[in-house]
Amino acid sequence: MHEARFYTSEEAKAVRCSLCAHRCLIKPDKTGMCGVRHNHDGRLYSLVYGKLIATNVDPIEKKPLFHFHPGSLSYSIATVGCNFRCLFCQNADISQAPRDQGAILGRDLSVHAVVQDALKTRCTSISYTYTEPTIFMEFAMDVGIEARKKGLKNVFVSNGYMTPEVLQKAAETFLDAANVDLKAFRDRFYKEQCGARLEPVLETLRGMKRLGIWLEVTTLLIPGLNDDPKELKELAEFLVDLGPETPWHVSRFHPTYRLTDRPSTPLTTLRQAREIGLKAGLHYVYTGNVPGDEGENTYCPQCGALLMKRYGFSTKPQGILKGACSACGASIHGVNLP
Repeated sequence: MHEARFYTSEEAKAVRCSLCAHRCLIKPDKTGMCGVRHNHDGRLYSLVYGKLIATNVDPIEKKPLFHFHPGSLSYSIATVGCNFRCLFCQNADISQAPRDQGAILGRDLSVHAVVQDALKTRCTSISYTYTEPTIFMEFAMDVGIEARKKGLKNVFVSNGYMTPEVLQKAAETFLDAANVDLKAFRDRFYKEQCGARLEPVLETLRGMKRLGIWLEVTTLLIPGLNDDPKELKELAEFLVDLGPETPWHVSRFHPTYRLTDRPSTPLTTLRQAREIGLKAGLHYVYTGNVPGDEGENTYCPQCGALLMKRYGFSTKPQGILKGACSACGASIHGVNLP
């Protein structure tokens, strides 16, 4: 076990975790909602520091990040555990393992080993992904600080439920980019489907933009639950207020985990959502989980020229040069674009 960094002591040896917006009050010998932060005799410990359940080399487009070092590789790590309990979780076998299996799984890896593996595999960045990286923040932070010293970037793929103080610390020390799931634009959805609330996620999105973290947003469209055009319009308008340059990925749902009574998202729904986003004023809206769809491509928001053609996780620059549209010269938003 590794002592946690984001907590305060309370009466009767209870502790208050300040890592995420749940701000769990954890009594002695109990764990927080994430299942991986344990109160031992009045001190809070991480049960997953350096205990990785996954280490993979992924294209950055898999996160998905389309405007952050496109075409590069990202060394991707995860531990078990999550502070959400989404009924539609695509990685429930690892994210919910502490809750469903009562197990802390994984193999021990040091900070140095992770960074060296990333360098050996010619990755440009390290991604903290697959499960919610906030719940292993201590390890992510230590890896990220070391990675930055070696010239690597750091990426969170997150549900956006970290507290403002933790986000501030992450931005100051290591975090460069994030893809945040904005799962819906209704608090009821968050409560019923995820065991969480909407407003803390919105607060995180605002905070990331303010702190200069490159941000992209993903919404998994689930038929009958979060795909109402009125809701999608409100969500898109919120993103425009954040900044119209914010890429929005609308992704296709497939039945999984405990949400198997819904069909896969129709392509018409995805394309309608993309149009809603573009009409609202977003510059870049993408369809996800539909390889070959034209909504995977990047187009110039000024003249409409094709800039980057995609199929799945592969990217081929076509009409972009030094981050600008070759046709009209408009600057394209992003980090280290071709």
